[in-house]
Amino acid sequence: MALRGRLQDFTFVQILNLVNLAHKTGCLIVEKPGQKARVFFREGKLVYAIFGNEPVELARILNKARILSDNQARVVIQHGNEFSDKALGLMLINSGLVSREVILSNLQIHYLEIIRQLFTWIEGYFEFENDTLPPADRINIRLDLENIILEGSRQMREWETLKDEIPSLEMALKFTETPREKLRKINLTVEEWRVISYVNPRNTMRQIAGANRMNELEFRRIALGLLQAGLVEIVRPGKLPAEGAPRVITPVKKEEKRSLVQRLIDRIRTL
Repeated sequence: MALRGRLQDFTFVQILNLVNLAHKTGCLIVEKPGQKARVFFREGKLVYAIFGNEPVELARILNKARILSDNQARVVIQHGNEFSDKALGLMLINSGLVSREVILSNLQIHYLEIIRQLFTWIEGYFEFENDTLPPADRINIRLDLENIILEGSRQMREWETLKDEIPSLEMALKFTETPREKLRKINLTVEEWRVISYVNPRNTMRQIAGANRMNELEFRRIALGLLQAGLVEIVRPGKLPAEGAPRVITPVKKEEKRSLVQRLIDRIRTL
C-alpha cells in the first residue's frame, strides 16, 4: 500500500520518523500549490533532495559557499551540460580546486536547507514511492535522520508558538510610539533591519516577508523578536488594493525620514 496523504494530517517530521524506523528506500514527493520537492532515501538515510525538477547545480552550491570564485563557477556552469554531476565533481577534484569531502559536506548543507524548508510546510500533499532512487549521475550522500528529526521536532514546536503569537501574515506592522529610546538598548541583525525597513501599516507582513525573500518561519521569528522588544505592534493593514489588484510594497513618505528610525532604515537599504 502506497504511503500518501495530506500534511495537515501527517506532518513532515512524522513522515521522516516513519522512513527512519522502517529503513525505507525510495522517493518522498511533497507538494503544495506552486511548489514541489523530492527527497530520496536509501535504507532510512537521506541521500538526495531537490526542489522542482531542476537538478542540483554543484558549481552554484560551491560558489555560494565561496569554495569556487564567480569566474570559476561561470566556467564550470558554461560547460556543465557536457558532464554528468558525478563527472563534474570528479573533474573539480582532479583539478585540485576542491576535495571530495568539501563537495559532500556542501551538498549535505544544501539538502538540509531543503529539509528545513519542508518543516515549515503545514499544508499540501505527500506520496512515498518505494524503491525509487535518484538519477544515477547525481552525487548522493548518506545522512542519518535521527538528528534531523530532533531538529524538526523542535522547529515544529517553535512554529506552533509563532503561529499563536502571530496568527496571520495578512496583518501589518507599525512602529510603536517610542522606538527611539528602545533602539538605544537593542542591537539588531541585518535581517531585522531589512524587515524594519518595510514596516508600514500599508504593507502586510506577507508582503514584507516576500520582499526580503524569507519563508514564514524566518519572518515570524524576526517579527516576534521586534514585537517582544516593543519596537513594533500588529495592526490591520490600511488602504489595501481592491481584490485582484496587484499589491505593491509601499515606499516610506519623505517626511517620515526625519526620525532616527527612518535614517537608520535608509542606511540599511544600501547594504
